[in-house]
Amino acid sequence: MKSKKDNIAEYILYLWQMEDYLRAFPQNAEATEELHELNEMMHREGIMEGGHLALANNALNELIDLHAQLLDEDAMYRAAVIRLQPSLNVLKAKTDRPTMSDIEACLVLLYQIMLLRLQKRPISPETASVQEQATKLLKFLSGAYRSLTQTLP
Repeated sequence: MKSKKDNIAEYILYLWQMEDYLRAFPQNAEATEELHELNEMMHREGIMEGGHLALANNALNELIDLHAQLLDEDAMYRAAVIRLQPSLNVLKAKTDRPTMSDIEACLVLLYQIMLLRLQKRPISPETASVQEQATKLLKFLSGAYRSLTQTLP
């Protein structure tokens, strides 16, 4: 499994992907110990039809908290978020959850792009530009998270 400490954004995206995989192919839940464990968690948490594992939600909340902290403390980070904000607002307005956090919106964007690529569907240059900005933001945020967790006992 992806390591939360190594790259928390990739960890969240990986969990989302595994949730979708297990929903689409429940017969493969026993293929590996990891899939079996995730499948069991999904059943216990009642999310076989939709929603996300507590593992993913908790990691997302940690990332959102760090995002809020960095907005207050890091001018370069704040500037990057401000540049991305109009695109995130458009993205959020197109969802059924327009009040989702900016960080969740970045992750949703990257996940949707991954799904489009798997389907070999085209991505507009505008979307590719927003993807690049969101990726940079999440990379910075994940690096900050990794630095914080390395200093913790």
